[in-house]
Amino acid sequence: MSFIETMKEKARKDIKSIVLPEATDIRVLEATDKIGKEGFAKVVLVGNEEEIINKAKENNLDISKATIVDPEKSEKYETYANTFYELRKAKGMTLEEAKQKMLDPVYFGMMMVKTDDADGLVSGAAHSTSDTLRPALQILKTAPGTKLVSAFFIMVVPNCEYGENGVFVFADSGLNENPDSKNLSEIAISSAKSFEQLVGKEAKVGMLSYSTYGSAKSELTQKVIDATNLVREKEPDIKVDGELQLDAAIVPSVGNSKAPGSKVAGSCNTLVFPDLNAGNIGYKLVQRLAKAEAYGPLCQGIAKPVNDLSRGCSSDDIVGVVAITSVQTQK
Repeated sequence: MSFIETMKEKARKDIKSIVLPEATDIRVLEATDKIGKEGFAKVVLVGNEEEIINKAKENNLDISKATIVDPEKSEKYETYANTFYELRKAKGMTLEEAKQKMLDPVYFGMMMVKTDDADGLVSGAAHSTSDTLRPALQILKTAPGTKLVSAFFIMVVPNCEYGENGVFVFADSGLNENPDSKNLSEIAISSAKSFEQLVGKEAKVGMLSYSTYGSAKSELTQKVIDATNLVREKEPDIKVDGELQLDAAIVPSVGNSKAPGSKVAGSCNTLVFPDLNAGNIGYKLVQRLAKAEAYGPLCQGIAKPVNDLSRGCSSDDIVGVVAITSVQTQK
């Protein structure tokens, strides 16, 4: 069974409501049709009801199993606007501004998640990452005990003997540009937990660099070494090592040669990149050259599950991220 089919199977065991606020995007409607047929989540479409229904009919799509919520007609509109105002008035927001924001499907959807009227949200097919994460942080805030919101990709590499049968977490590949050692350690801790939650196996974290065990020395390599030590101090149960070159992290023979005695070298399934340049380039290389499935950028560190989509995503990508988000909502 593929990784996404496993996610769908897990999701079916505890059906959750997932908000899709970009409800007039044809890919979102195609995904809604598919999810309705597969029955692993309840989809909530936010937007103008007539426009959504007409767009679906024009394209012969069945969205009958989805719930459509029109902010302008919703009985929750005033309540949501007042709640948002209370959350943001110390930052200078007026009630009129809050009411205007609640007409935005992304903001309205976030408030549905905030008030437990829905369980999670997936956006980004037609919005930038900032347009998804800004309302998430304003309304949902960060998760308890989390100091940093970060982004990761689930990479599923076909015919791959490395990682967890070809499944990896790559982080941060979508959000934090140049984390210092402290923030890099937070990314590693969150990523280990995300891997274990979604894949169901023990995370083995490789802190990546162009150096292994001091083969080169610079500020760049020292940042990774310091981050590795911080992870060990904060979360001693996490299996982590660094600094490791990519081959030392995932190839057993190279790991044994370059990092003898390491508990994870050669078997890492959770790869933490030193900066966004490396993380973004790395996931795209694997996606294109190894023909890997790339799911993300998925968010970690927000109080409730919210995930971003690439604006180049397909309807199948949306289906996959909805399945993953459903699993993230399960306790």
